[in-house]
Amino acid sequence: MSIEQRLEDGIAEVVMQHPPVNAITVADTWRLCEVFAGLARLPELRAVILSAEGRGFNAGIDIVEMQSAASFEHLLGSGEACAATFRQIYETPVPVIAAVNDFCMGLGIGLVGSCDLIVASTRARFALPEVDNGALGCASHLARLVPPLKLRQMVYTCEPASAKELFECGSIYRLVEPEALLPTAREVARRIAAKPPAAVRFAKAALNHIDPSHLHANYRLEQGYTYQLNLMGVGGRQRDAFVRGERSVTR
Repeated sequence: MSIEQRLEDGIAEVVMQHPPVNAITVADTWRLCEVFAGLARLPELRAVILSAEGRGFNAGIDIVEMQSAASFEHLLGSGEACAATFRQIYETPVPVIAAVNDFCMGLGIGLVGSCDLIVASTRARFALPEVDNGALGCASHLARLVPPLKLRQMVYTCEPASAKELFECGSIYRLVEPEALLPTAREVARRIAAKPPAAVRFAKAALNHIDPSHLHANYRLEQGYTYQLNLMGVGGRQRDAFVRGERSVTR
């Protein structure tokens, strides 16, 4: 995966690109964590935009890579990388804006659910196909985006929700046509960057402190159930079916 970053006038843009569907490897996940950790150390930072180029915002973890590993070490490494990256994005000391261009699935939900604001294209859709993959994960993050019963519906059925549905829930800040996605995200970032920097940073810190979601602990709990499913063989069988082409990750 190519992860590009640029910083101008206190606004950082982090752009993910990994054809064909922006599935993300374990090394990619750690790299994304490192990028956000580096940005967090910059005193001039005012806001961050996380976006993707190509087909989809994120199709989740790279299942083909995972199934090529002969032991559980890769699965465990993936879990550690995801937990660290989600936490790093969440704890970035300035607001992080997700600019979602198309499908956002699995690990992508964790990325977006760790951000502060979402700007989405009218083409965007959000899904957690984890049950189909014999796994759990990122329901903790999806719970920040949809109401409780919608969450259960999406987890059990693995059916996607449209950006329009999430906009109506209030979790998407701006819903725009695809060509307006990045201009709108940049406009939102500039508005934030124009405010008193210390006040914005303290607001971010305070909001994280009063967040009732227990996001990181709950995600770790989900990972525990995923590891159980893998010990039972369920996870491996479902991922093998995907690799054989029996299921599509972008359905």
